[in-house]
Amino acid sequence: MTMHISLLLRSSLAAAGLFIFGAFPSLAQQAGQMPPPQVTAIEVKPQTVSLSYEYAARISAFRQVDVRARVGGILLKRNFVEGAEVKAGDVLFLIDPATYQAALAQSQAQLQQAQAQLTQAQREEKRNINLFDQNAATQKARDDAISARELAEAAVAAARAQVQTAQLNLDYTKVTAPIGGITSLEQVSEGSLIGTTGDTGLLTNITQLDPVYVNFSFSDSEAAEVRRLVDMKKAKGEAPNLGVKISFGDGTSYDHDGVVDFTSSTIDVSTGTLQARAVVDNPDRRLLPGQFVRARVTGVSLDNAITIPEVALMQSPQGQFVYTIDQDGKAHVNPVTLGQKVGNSWLVLSGLKAGDKLITEGIIKVRPGAAVQATADATPKDAKKVAQN
Repeated sequence: MTMHISLLLRSSLAAAGLFIFGAFPSLAQQAGQMPPPQVTAIEVKPQTVSLSYEYAARISAFRQVDVRARVGGILLKRNFVEGAEVKAGDVLFLIDPATYQAALAQSQAQLQQAQAQLTQAQREEKRNINLFDQNAATQKARDDAISARELAEAAVAAARAQVQTAQLNLDYTKVTAPIGGITSLEQVSEGSLIGTTGDTGLLTNITQLDPVYVNFSFSDSEAAEVRRLVDMKKAKGEAPNLGVKISFGDGTSYDHDGVVDFTSSTIDVSTGTLQARAVVDNPDRRLLPGQFVRARVTGVSLDNAITIPEVALMQSPQGQFVYTIDQDGKAHVNPVTLGQKVGNSWLVLSGLKAGDKLITEGIIKVRPGAAVQATADATPKDAKKVAQN
C-alpha cells in the first residue's frame, strides 16, 4: 500500500513538471542566454569649445613710487594721515621756504638790473648807428654798441633763468603726490633737517592699488598652444583678447575680470615658463600687493573639438578608454587621449571621430564585443554645459 502511494506521488510530480516546462518554454531559453543590456548612447559631434588655463598668481601694485624732497631744509609740516589715500597733486609735506623766498627775490632783482642794462645798451646802439649814418661816428663805435646790446640781452636771459630756478626751488618746498594711492609711514618726522641725496630725501611711499597687476607664468607647452589658437583666430579676421578671472584661496570668485596686457618674449630657462601679467580693477581694495590668488586665463577657443561626458570615461591598466557602438550594435573599446577638462566634460585629443556612437549610461553592464540595445540621448546635459562654457 505504501509503495503504491509513493509511485502515485512520483507520477504526479513528473506530470506537473512536464506541464510547467510545456507551458513556459521561454524559461529554459532565458536560462541559456540573457538579452542585450540596455544602454544610452550619444553621437559624437565636433563643436567650438572655450578653453581656459588656471595658474597660481601673485598681486603687485600697478605703480609704487618714492616721494623724495627736491630741495633741502627743515621739514615743517606733514599734511596727510599715514596709510590714507591721497590724490595726485596733493601737498604732502612743507619744507621751510624762507631761504628759497629770499633767493627768488634776489634773482628777480638781478633780472631787473639786467633789463635796465639792456635798455641802456639799446639806446647806445641806436645813437651810434645814427651817428655812423651821418659820418659822425666810426664803424668800430657802431659795432661796439651792437655787441654791448647783444651782451645785455644774454645777461637778461641768464637772469630770467635764475628767476625760474629760484621759483622752482621755492615750489619744491611743497612736496606733492606724483600719483594717487595709499601712503606708507613717513620716513622723516617733522622738524628734521632733510637733504636731497641718498635716503636723506626719502619722505614716504605711495602705492597705487586701483588697478593692480596679476602676475603668473605659462608653461612653455601651454604658451605655445595659446599662441597657436590666438594666431588661428587672427587668421580668420578675429581679434581675441585674453581675459583673466580671479579666485581666492577659499574658492570664492573676485567680481572684476582682468585683461592680459603683457607676455614675456623669452622663456625663463630656470623654470621653463613664460612670464605674463594682467591688469585688474580693484576699486574696493580687496586685492593687495603680495597676495596669492588663482588666475584663470580665458578668451581662446578650439574649433571642431570633440568632448565627452565624464560619466562615459573608463580607466584600465592600459589607460583611459570609452565604449562605442558599431554598425552591428556591438560595443567596442576605444582608447582615448584627453586634453583639459571643460565643465563636466573632457576634451578628446585622439581616439574618437565625428559620428561615433558613444555609450554614456549603462556602461557597467557592457562587455567588449557583446551586443547592446542602445537608446539615443537627444539632449545630453553635459553637451549643454560644454556649449554654455
